Amino acid sequence: MTQNNAAPFKAVLEATHIDIAINKKTIIHDLSLAIPEGKITAIIGPNGCGKSTTLKAIARILPCAKGSISFLGKDIHRLSHREFARCLAILTQSPVAPTDLTVQDLVEMGRFPHRSFLGRGDKDDAQHVAWALEQTNMTSMSHRLLHTLSGGERQRAWIAMALAQRPQVLLLDEPTTYLDICHQLEVMQLLDKLNKELGLTVVMVIHDLNHAIQYADYVAVIKAGRLVVSGEPKEIVTSKLLADVFRVQADEFACSNGLPALVPITVCR
Repeated sequence: MTQNNAAPFKAVLEATHIDIAINKKTIIHDLSLAIPEGKITAIIGPNGCGKSTTLKAIARILPCAKGSISFLGKDIHRLSHREFARCLAILTQSPVAPTDLTVQDLVEMGRFPHRSFLGRGDKDDAQHVAWALEQTNMTSMSHRLLHTLSGGERQRAWIAMALAQRPQVLLLDEPTTYLDICHQLEVMQLLDKLNKELGLTVVMVIHDLNHAIQYADYVAVIKAGRLVVSGEPKEIVTSKLLADVFRVQADEFACSNGLPALVPITVCR
């Protein structure tokens, strides 16, 4: 299995030969990856392979020890913090907010990159907040305290906050973690809707390979800190990939929509 270097699409984000080190230990090695504009990209791979590390580098949370990352051809580190926040929003794993915040308070925080130096909101801010709540079906819950929400509702509130930021790219680190299957599907269907109706580019680290097959337009597979392969999910995410990358034997089935589904059977010995 080899890395695909040529990108037959317009890339909104591009990592070029990046190394990422944490505590002097290199986690990501010479990784090059192009993210297609206006599509959903899933980053998959075994635990500890560097998926979240890669996402954090794209979000400027972690620096690159080598190489560069660009947004529409411009080095991300040449953008001001405010400019960058207007381009990309990120939801990390299990984000935390003060328990006395309402959904409305949280979503209003997404408008920070667009506010004046004094940090005051205006009528335009209010319209964007209302729009973000509507897009995520959270309008009726806007005055609820965050700690009273279910896991799925809380995740939709965080997505609403990111939407209020009006980014061109939304980065998510394991957005369905700790959710039951119904709420997982609600989140995935919401991201699919935002992508298709708004043209929002979505980049997500995800563990459920069947979600990647069903909802992503593009997948990137990382193993031991290196990009192994990237491309269309139905071509990439196969029983052979599970054996080669995850050391799992799986059966492959066709779903009613024509896409494949994988059922893990046993660990490869």
